[in-house]
Amino acid sequence: MKRKVALTETATEDDLLVDLTFHGVPATLLAEFAQKIVRPYYNGNLNRALKELIEKALTEQQLLQSHIVKT
Repeated sequence: MKRKVALTETATEDDLLVDLTFHGVPATLLAEFAQKIVRPYYNGNLNRALKELIEKALTEQQLLQSHIVKT
């Protein structure tokens, strides 16, 4: 049974971890992602791969957004 944790003022983003479930993702797509990306670049660590790729996508979006605003 999972317990709920009360948020405090000292909680950081890293303290607020979530479990993630994918629906409707083909097994072949996930297997190819694991083989071509996760194994060679992240030593098989799917969690680290997803976290870093999400962070990279957000950084790129912020750069694009700031470029659009400036022009």
